[in-house]
Amino acid sequence: MPPSSPASPQQEAYLHGLRVHHRRVIYARLGLLVGFFALWELAAFLGWIDPFIASSPSRMMRTLYDLVAQGQLWHHLYTTLYETVIGFVLGTVLGTAIAIALWWSATLSEILEPYLVVLNALPKTALGPVLIVWMGAGTQAIITMALLVSLVVTILNVLNGFLSVDSNKIMLMRTFNASRGQLLRKVVLPANVPVIISALKINVGMSWVGVIVGEFLVSTAGLGYLIVYGGQVFKLDLVMASTLLLAIAAALMYYGVALLEKKALAMRNN
Repeated sequence: MPPSSPASPQQEAYLHGLRVHHRRVIYARLGLLVGFFALWELAAFLGWIDPFIASSPSRMMRTLYDLVAQGQLWHHLYTTLYETVIGFVLGTVLGTAIAIALWWSATLSEILEPYLVVLNALPKTALGPVLIVWMGAGTQAIITMALLVSLVVTILNVLNGFLSVDSNKIMLMRTFNASRGQLLRKVVLPANVPVIISALKINVGMSWVGVIVGEFLVSTAGLGYLIVYGGQVFKLDLVMASTLLLAIAAALMYYGVALLEKKALAMRNN
């Protein structure tokens, strides 16, 4: 492999500008976050807000420390993460598989399309009490709730991506007598890597929503349980601390999917 030629001064200046811009964005994000928490703490300290109602960063940190000292934090965090990851994986895998089946059979797609539209419009939380009766007050009901919230959205998004593949590529493959399976493997799936990654990003938020709603309805552990319990006994520091943990966990999961997206697109372009 021949060695790459050195970058020109103009290229170096352009790349340097990109790096500087990227650092500025990161610093601005961190500054905004630190400034928000600092202002929140100051407002509570000066009495601009009632710390009992709105809590404060220092009170949340003390609450988290107490949960760690009591050995409860990791149990609740693990419970919610486990339920979310299982619901996320099942929703993505099953949704993509069903989308493939609907793409494979146009007749099946026409039959199920109105049902998918209705299910997509139906508030999934309305099924919560039914799931509890069917599956019991346990982890299964919560995971099923997360699955239902993300499944239909995944099917519709991925199926639309499959149907939007360049028709010229499909016709070219068919002129070479390509089978349906070859079209799927060689054209449809590679062309829809960005669509599937986008579905993963959507499912991150959907899965968290489904799990937290499920834990609101029926749970004895998890971040949703801590939020409900804290509200019931007026421990609003516990509510805000649990919400903060929820935001951090969801953000980390989203950035994990974004990292997967970069690697998948890099492999696709090589």
